[in-house]
Amino acid sequence: MITQPATRGPDADLVRASWTQPEAFAELFDRYSAMLYRYVSKRLGPEPAEDLVGETFLVAFSRRRSYDLSYTDARPWLFGILTKLLSRHHRSEAARYRALLRAPVDGHVDSPAERVASGVSAQAVRPELVGALAALPAKDRDVLLLVAWGDLTYVEVAQALGIPVGTVRSRLNRGRRKVRAALGDTNPLQEEA
Repeated sequence: MITQPATRGPDADLVRASWTQPEAFAELFDRYSAMLYRYVSKRLGPEPAEDLVGETFLVAFSRRRSYDLSYTDARPWLFGILTKLLSRHHRSEAARYRALLRAPVDGHVDSPAERVASGVSAQAVRPELVGALAALPAKDRDVLLLVAWGDLTYVEVAQALGIPVGTVRSRLNRGRRKVRAALGDTNPLQEEA
């Protein structure tokens, strides 16, 4: 008799259950595939996102017995695998940034009034922001985007990339400083005094 895995237990429990019941791993896919897809789509566009998310879960499934069960949250592990896969696509990412630089700025924003002003300001600096992201070293860009778009904590980024938290902090600080400098040391989302 095959028992069904817990539907909302810690990720580590699902990974462990998948050792004997491979179908338990599907719950991790259900939990995190959309999050990973959004992250990759922002970096490379929607076309390669599905393939990379699928490849991430294939790699994770094949390495599930080496997962550190002391980590109850599998997001950093999955983002770590995804980031390594993304490193193979650095040319695609750079090409995407160049294409965004050439793309016209879309001034149309379907949102409440308070978001319109922020959206317009952010769209106005898009070329500078894209250029700044493209100019960052890959390691700094990975950390910055895992925090900003992946919504990971410093500890989770450290776990995902296999680096110390101090390195995460220094790379994030350096990346933010360079992006800020490219934007003229201003934040377009803050109102001028």
